Amino acid sequence: MDIHWDDLRVFLAVARSESLSGAGRLLRIDPATVGRRMQRLEQGVGAPLFAKSPQGYALTVDGQRLMDHAERAEQAVTGAVEEIGGQAGQLTGQVRIGAPDGCANFLLPQVCAELSRNNPLLDIQIVALPRVVNLSKREADMAITVSAPATGRLTVQKITDYRLHLAASADYLGNGAPLGDLRDLRDHRVIGYIPDMIYDKELDYLAEAGIDRVAMASNSVVVQLHMIRQGGGIGIVHDFALPFAPELEKVLPDSFGLTRSFYLIRHPDDRRVERLNRVAEAVVAGLRAEVARLEDSAA
Repeated sequence: MDIHWDDLRVFLAVARSESLSGAGRLLRIDPATVGRRMQRLEQGVGAPLFAKSPQGYALTVDGQRLMDHAERAEQAVTGAVEEIGGQAGQLTGQVRIGAPDGCANFLLPQVCAELSRNNPLLDIQIVALPRVVNLSKREADMAITVSAPATGRLTVQKITDYRLHLAASADYLGNGAPLGDLRDLRDHRVIGYIPDMIYDKELDYLAEAGIDRVAMASNSVVVQLHMIRQGGGIGIVHDFALPFAPELEKVLPDSFGLTRSFYLIRHPDDRRVERLNRVAEAVVAGLRAEVARLEDSAA
């Protein structure tokens, strides 16, 4: 059986993107070349590796078996390169971190800037998505989430708790109806998530405040923050985001507040990759420090 590592690399890209064109974009090669390489690999193993459908390329049973071995080979090659090239102690290569947009906008830039200063040959990418990042398709090397996954072969590490409160602009509060308790929110415009686009139960903030109507909504917490800053109404804001919006004031902080948590999610096999271990340690430590610093500023 004649199998080349480069063909396995292309195979992994097709499996993760579920298309020849997607793999071509990842690898920066022509999709026709990707297709020829997969034909050669299937001839080499003597079995079809993908089932093609209108939805894309899905792994066959034999393809899934090869996927497990190919990922181990990928980790071995990556580890060998890092061991040879990283002897000076600095991190190199590329790492991609997925995160919800609040964390990606207000916390990770500072954390990654420090990581980059200490490791100038490390390329860092932040994937900010208002949904769960798919690690099995290698959308990212590691992901930050607001809840621990209940299923799947993943390793989970709690990073830190964070707090949220109702907030509004001073101008809005100065022109709005009085606010004595949560029942008075019925007389105000409320800003929050689009109800049917809440991808994690931990983000269903307004339900805990007894609010069932959202006057202005977005699937992005950053867009919500800007709506609140523009005087659109009252919404729930991360305490760590408040220092970036000094015109906002907490609303009924003694009556309502939420505590949520961030988790770091990784592939269990990636624990053998020292570069990713060191990046994970830096990200966890940095996020803990940033949340504490910014929340203290917002107190």
